[in-house]
Amino acid sequence: MSLLGPDEWQAVALSLRVALWATLAGLPPGILVAYALARWEFPGKQVLNGLVHLPLILPPVVTGYLLLLTFGTRGPIGGALQEIGIVFAFHWTGAALAAGIMAFPLLVRAIRLSIEAVDPKLEQAGATLGASRLWVFATVTLPLTLPGILAGAILAFAKAMGEFGATITFVSNIPGQTQTLPSAIYAFLQVPGGEASALRLVAVSVAIAMAALILSEVLSRRIAKRVSGA
Repeated sequence: MSLLGPDEWQAVALSLRVALWATLAGLPPGILVAYALARWEFPGKQVLNGLVHLPLILPPVVTGYLLLLTFGTRGPIGGALQEIGIVFAFHWTGAALAAGIMAFPLLVRAIRLSIEAVDPKLEQAGATLGASRLWVFATVTLPLTLPGILAGAILAFAKAMGEFGATITFVSNIPGQTQTLPSAIYAFLQVPGGEASALRLVAVSVAIAMAALILSEVLSRRIAKRVSGA
């Protein structure tokens, strides 16, 4: 006998899919933005820092509404993307976008702190040997910041798994299409007799979150030991 019903499994599978894509898509720009904030000085740096962390301060519903205005079928970006077959509003890709934006500040912060912990003299030593800035980053900075990148990715994944406000505002709560774990729990709590299903999904959410945190801790320690040569 299956622990979860078909609708519940659907919500779990969709949440994992959304969180995975949100994390993977956010990693490249997250590393770039974190490096820029940690190492570069440029006009508008504080503005960029504020924009990155804005989703942490704004109500999630506001973020979701802004996404709807921008990436909806009538939005300036969403309308243009729709013409080439890319749709975000009321689609699982929109759930991934909303979850990724809400998780982005956690991703950037973890990576930035890791980069700032790297001694700039190590990077300067590589540059004096004739290596390009990109090569120094790839061979010196990136390996030393792997624990932070991993921690940021795990935190972003866990945040994306639990995102509710921005997601339900942007893509609604359509079973089998945009209904993630949090929105499924909310939906089950609105119908008589749905408490049992909601409780099972709560247990799954807690289990996934704990597994993500434990995995992050274990892998971070292993990578840190390998980088330090211990």
